[in-house]
Amino acid sequence: MTERPPEFLIGELLRQKGLRLAVAESCTGGLIGHRITNVPGSSTYFVGGIVSYAYEAKVRLLGVRWETLERHGAVSRETVLEMARGARLALAADVGVAVSGIAGPGGGTVDKPVGFTWIGLSAPDSDQAWSFRFAGDRLKIKEQAADQALQKLVEYLHAAN
Repeated sequence: MTERPPEFLIGELLRQKGLRLAVAESCTGGLIGHRITNVPGSSTYFVGGIVSYAYEAKVRLLGVRWETLERHGAVSRETVLEMARGARLALAADVGVAVSGIAGPGGGTVDKPVGFTWIGLSAPDSDQAWSFRFAGDRLKIKEQAADQALQKLVEYLHAAN
């Protein structure tokens, strides 16, 4: 018996709990939204997603503060939490998930190497963020980031009342 992808479980859990989801994606470029919408009936719980690659998009569409971006950078705990909150509020959802990372092959630094990624989750009862270091080429890093964001959402939904 093969395990079902997390996006199917997310749909079941969101429906059971009567919650709606929004996503804000940077390095994954819409991959999370793509996977969520691969599930038939996802329109009943998935409000939408915002792909905000540039700083300007993060500020204008998600309400991320310039000060946050200048002080911490796009790939930071502070930024993904503001992105997740911004998606949740902009799209009138109950839960917002955000991801920002360095997919490579360039763009990495000593402090934030290629593969370094932050995932954030915002809900009325809590805001949470996690950092990861993924390996592989650009596409593998994007896939791992999307996988982990979906897994963190499953964990949150299992624990939510």
